[in-house]
Amino acid sequence: MNNPIDIDPFARFRTVTRARIGLGRAGDSLPIRAVLDFQLAHARARDAVHGHVDFAAMAARIGETSPVIRLKSRATDRSIYLARPDLGRRVDPLSLTQVEKGDWDVVFVIADGLSAAAVEAHAEIVLAACLRRLGDLRVAPVVLGEQARVAFGDEAGEALGARIVVVLIGERPGLSVPDSLGAYLTFGPKVGRRDSERNCISNIHADGLSHETAADKITWLIREALRLGLTGVDLKEDMGGATALPVAP
Repeated sequence: MNNPIDIDPFARFRTVTRARIGLGRAGDSLPIRAVLDFQLAHARARDAVHGHVDFAAMAARIGETSPVIRLKSRATDRSIYLARPDLGRRVDPLSLTQVEKGDWDVVFVIADGLSAAAVEAHAEIVLAACLRRLGDLRVAPVVLGEQARVAFGDEAGEALGARIVVVLIGERPGLSVPDSLGAYLTFGPKVGRRDSERNCISNIHADGLSHETAADKITWLIREALRLGLTGVDLKEDMGGATALPVAP
């Protein structure tokens, strides 16, 4: 029996990458299997971008263990959100009327971003894993942000009086992973923070960074940010073999 690698020299590489390599050809075109696979991946990416997170159901689930605040951005619907990124970065003023400033170490914001599928699949699990590791900190009510981008968390965190904001957000989907979650950490959140003042943990999904590993990295960065009073290019992740424990049972 022939070894598949002898027949397809790219087979060995496909075991270590999701990239589309060595697709072959059928005459002057791609094989029908490769064409259909591409079309399916493209459809999943579009669905992720245009999908909607069921924030009502999410609020009910999270609310069983943690207080929740639901906020909206200034983008009134998905089409405006996609066409006007600036509106997704600011909180709707009417939403802010329900926010009371406190004295919090950290606030978590779950934002739909550009992949509803990522938020539905991973955000609550990562949030719960982080909260188990942060029992000694003052954690603000969880914010659920509709039609929200990363900078949305700056205004929400400032309104709540949190020292650091962590935005769990759906990342822009690609043609290999439509449900990748990202985590953006910003010390001293306030309107006008630059991207260079944030730290990012990305590629949280089934074939990428696991929920528990992501939570370790996020909580390690939170503690270091609080200790040093900064995030961004001056805060380098250097966990080594350490974990951000203790983890509550």
